[in-house]
Order: sequence, then C-alpha cells, then structure tokens
Amino acid sequence: MSSVTLTKRAAFDEGIIATLRVRWRLLSLLGVIVGWLVAWAFTRGTDTLGIQASDRTEVHAWFLRRTTAIENADNVAVSILGGISDAMDSVLLFLQHLFTVPEFPRLVPQIGWLGVLAIACFATYAIAGWRSVLLVAPSFLLFGLLGYWEDSLDLLIVTGVAVVLATAIGIPLGIWMGHSKTVSSTFTPVLDVLQTMPSFVYLLPFSIVFGIGPAVAALVTLTYAMPPAVRVTAYAIRAVSKTTIEATDSLGQNTWQRLRNVELPMAKRTIIVGVNQTTMAALSMATIAAYVDGPGLGQPVLEGLRRGQLGKSFVAGIAIVIMAIMLDRTTTASSTRRERAARGGRDRGRVRTVALGVGGVVTLVAVYLSNIFSWANQFPEGVDIGTPLSERVDDFADWLRRDLSSLTTGIQEKFTLYFLNPMQDLIANSPWYVAAVAILAIALIAGGGKALVAAALCLTGIYALDLWNNAMITLTAVLVATAVVMILGVVVGVWMGRSETVDRAVRPVLDAAQTLPPFVYLIPVLVLFDANRFTAMVAGIVYAAPVAIKLIADGISGVSATTMEAAESVGTSRMQMIFKVQLPMARGSLLLAANQGLLYVLSMVVIGGMVGAGALGFDIVYGFRQANFAGKGLAAGITIVLIGIMLDRITTYGAQRAASPVRTGAQNRRFSLSRAHV
Repeated sequence: MSSVTLTKRAAFDEGIIATLRVRWRLLSLLGVIVGWLVAWAFTRGTDTLGIQASDRTEVHAWFLRRTTAIENADNVAVSILGGISDAMDSVLLFLQHLFTVPEFPRLVPQIGWLGVLAIACFATYAIAGWRSVLLVAPSFLLFGLLGYWEDSLDLLIVTGVAVVLATAIGIPLGIWMGHSKTVSSTFTPVLDVLQTMPSFVYLLPFSIVFGIGPAVAALVTLTYAMPPAVRVTAYAIRAVSKTTIEATDSLGQNTWQRLRNVELPMAKRTIIVGVNQTTMAALSMATIAAYVDGPGLGQPVLEGLRRGQLGKSFVAGIAIVIMAIMLDRTTTASSTRRERAARGGRDRGRVRTVALGVGGVVTLVAVYLSNIFSWANQFPEGVDIGTPLSERVDDFADWLRRDLSSLTTGIQEKFTLYFLNPMQDLIANSPWYVAAVAILAIALIAGGGKALVAAALCLTGIYALDLWNNAMITLTAVLVATAVVMILGVVVGVWMGRSETVDRAVRPVLDAAQTLPPFVYLIPVLVLFDANRFTAMVAGIVYAAPVAIKLIADGISGVSATTMEAAESVGTSRMQMIFKVQLPMARGSLLLAANQGLLYVLSMVVIGGMVGAGALGFDIVYGFRQANFAGKGLAAGITIVLIGIMLDRITTYGAQRAASPVRTGAQNRRFSLSRAHV
C-alpha cells in the first residue's frame, strides 16, 4: 500500500473522528429517538396511565380535601389573608367610585372622562415628556370611541394598583438581593418557579384562598408582576461599577448614602426597564384575571369567547392592544427622560417647569368640570366605532366559515394528521416508563447531569399527581408548536441578523407583538379556526414567535466579524456561511430561543383550555367550573409547573453548555479561530 493511500486513509479516519466528536450529542439524541420508536412499536398503548376527564384519583381527592379545609379554615393566617383581601377591595372600590362606578347618591363617578384625560396627559408629560402625550391622549379617546371607557379604566386601576405594590415590594427586595449573595441564592429559586409558571395556573390557588372578585384579581396580578421588578433591580445594583463604589467608600460614605447617592442614580435607568416589564406582566395577568371575576377589558373578551361573539372580543382586544402599546412606550420613554432633559439645557428646564404649572392648573379645572357637568363626566355616545367594527368582524368570521372553511379545515386536518397525531402517539401512547427513560436520556445529553436531576424530580412529581397521560399530551402540543416556532425563528431571525434593513423594519413589529397579553392572541385565531387544540397551538406559535425570532437574530448578528471574514476568505458561499458558521456559533442563542419558545407556548396552550385544547388546560378550566374537581384542577396546575420547570432546566443547562468555549480540529483546520467569544 502506497504512502499516499495511507495518508488519505489517515485523513479519512481523522475526519470521521472529528465529526463524531463534534456531532456526538446530535447522534446520541438520534439514537435515543430511534430506541424510543422501537420500544413504542412493541409496547404502544400499554401502561399509559390515562384517565377520563370525569375521573378523579385519591391524589385528586386529597387536594380537594385540602382546598375545602383552606376555604373553611378559621385561624390567624386566614384572618390575615382576609384582611389583605378586604384592604385591597377597599382600595379598588375607592378608585372605582372615583373614576368608573357611581357612589350613592351620585349618578355618575366623581371624575369623568375629561378629568381622567387631563390627569393622564399631565402625568405622562411629567414622567415621560410631551411626545408620549401624543400617544396617551388618542389612546384614552379610543377607549371611549370603541365603547369600553369604563372597562378600560377598570383594567388600568387593577394594573396600576398591582404595579405600585409590586414595585414597592420588588425594588427593595431586588436591592437586598443585589447586595447579598445569601439573599439572592435564597430568593432566586422562588423567582425561577414564579416566572416558569404559566399565568393561567396562578388563578386557581388564588381563587381557593381569596375567592373571586376584584381583590383576588389585583393580588394575583401583583404576585405575577413582581418577579421582573425584583430580578431587574438586583441586576442593576450588581452592575454598578465596583470602582465607583470603592471611590465613594474612600470618602467615608455609609451604606445608606452610597445607595442613595451612587447606586440608585446609576441603576435608575435599568430599574425603570424593570418597571416596564412589571407593567406589561401586570396588564397581561389583569386581563386573564377576568376568569376570577376581575374587572376590566378581560370581561368582554371572555364573554365574547364564551358566547361565540368574536366581534365583541375583537374590539375589546383592540382596546387591550392600544393600552399595552401606550403603557410600554410611556414607561420606556420615562427611562430616558432625564437624559433628554439634560441635553436640552437650562432653558428647556424652565419651559418644562412653566408647562407643568400651566398643565396642573388646566388639569384641576378639567377635574372640576368633570365632577360638576354631565357632558364632561359621561363619555359622549355620538361617535361609536366599536359596534360597526364588531359587526364587520362577525361578518368576516361568517364569511370565513362559509367560503373558506375548506381551506382552514384542510390546514388544520393536515397539520394534525401528519405532525401532531404522530408525535402524540409516540409520547402519550408510550408506556410511562419508556417515555420517562427517553426524556431523562434527552435531558442528560442536552443539559448534562444537572438537567438529568431536574428532569427526574419533575417526572417523579408528574407521576405522583396521577395526570401522566394528560401531561404527555400537553407536552406533545408544546413540543410540536415550539418546533414550528423555531423554524419561523431561524428563517426570520437569520434574515434579520444578516440584514440591518430587514432588522429595522421587522423589529418594531416584534416589539409591539411582545407587549400584547396572551389572551388577545386567541381572538384572531378563533376567527380563522374553530375552538380546538389546534387553535391553542396556533395562538401559542404566534405568541412565542416574536421572542424566538429576536433572540436568534441577535445571536446571528453577534457572530464575530473576524470569523465571518475568515470564512469568506476561503470561498464560503452564503448558505455555507449560514449553516456552517453563523448558526453553529449562535447555538447558545438558538437554545435560549427554544427555552423561551417552550415557556411561551406552554403558557398559551394552558390558556387554550378555554377553547378546547384539552389535557391539562381543560383540567384546570374544569376545576374552576366544577367545585368537586378543584382538587384535580390544582393537581393539573402543579403538573404544568413541573413541565415548565423541566423544560426550562433542560434548555437552560443546554444553552450554558452550548455557550461554553469549544475548539475542534475541523474548525481549527478550516478557520484557525477560537470560539471562546460565543
């Protein structure tokens, strides 16, 4: 055998070894899936632990006994919780009497539409500047023109109260976490669980403890909205320059002076970003809280969904979209107002002072007029754009069902037949132990030992709650929808990451889409498709796509320019650049996008229980409707949380492993570059 042949054979063997070294995780995952398919083929339909929707096990009965005991308890803890609920009710009722609900003997609220509009514009100018006033004023007018003035103000009241309390509690806690590693390590797991839980899951335990009504809506909104304020504040405090802190310490400042004079001013802008996230989370939950009789725009949305009046839901949904954009833009602008004012100089500061004085007087006059005169109190009814818009939407929905039903039904049936059903057959119809072993193996390969431990604990909990089969059905829906999200994310994200023009055009649309509460996404999807599990999945795809696309776009655009130039220098084509350079080097962003996509889809699939999604979402909804099934609903809620934690841990640890520096022989030969910057 010639030396040339030996050299070629050695190079071939080296290439195979290098490929296996690089692709071992992918090959291992493929091996697990093949093994799962073989085991499923021989054991299909056995030991799936499936139960009927009307069945309850002893575990569910135990939860029902606990919920009944909580509802009937009479002790100090219950008295304290009752006092909190009563206090919240009092605050909300006072604000409603002020703005939306007449208090006897008055026939109208204390402050009418003119006063509310003036207060909103004055407050917006004070905290965000005059440009934001140009958004806020038309937004409030549109609330009335759409026919939902009182509902819009009620939603703002619940959201506002929750945000004030969430920031009042969350910012000090975040400061504490930022200063203490012990406090941070104590509260971080709690925050992880709270942010992993889908919003709909919060409702049942809160309704058990506090009942239903405006108070429970505000309390559940407060709990859901607090984690962003805590996390962002802790990050902002930790991000303050250590050099700056050391310099101030050398001047003899104590802890309080350092916090007030250095840390908070330097962290202020980031903390306001946390307030923005808290506000958007509060709006999202306050809308869904209509399910526990919370006031606001969620009520007409929910009523329209229940009665099939999609036009009514659509108009209320538009009002929610307007409110979401208004709050997002205003809170974002407030984070940069001080910097803009500083650039404007002293003259602009004087103009602002005069404007605030004049605006304060005008606001007081408007409030007085709205208290005295009915024309300034009750929103004019002469112009109504909500009713005709609702009728047009209903007509459009009827046209779709009548003339395009074959198209929409065909899309639904094909997707269900060729994608959803086969995946559900594999995951949900495998014996529980086969599915468990396969999931654990995937967790180990993707995320390592930590992911394996987390998955094992979560699967043990799911098994113990007697809802294994429903959990696997829900998991199937989440995985299939997330796969579609990732396809969209890669296609659009790569396009955005490789083109600044496309990024500038698409990103504002994605930013606006991320401000919308998940409840809103169900409405247009229901117009296109009937209420079923496919509807919930499509809504989940639309809801999760923006965040996944943005993360992938950022990962693609973040690939080192040096690496790109090196690849181009050896004649790499555009497709090779995408698939062999940019996507592999952005795999950490891809896994992070998968993580967020999974959690977003899970949240929407659970909400989809209201429109026929079935499985765990239905179990929670049925637990609301039937008191005897509250225990099963609570078990379903915990099961969903466990699924969320499991998916979150697997993808999070997987992203951490993917982001670690890796150097392979093949890459060294091709580009001679390190990947430590990934």
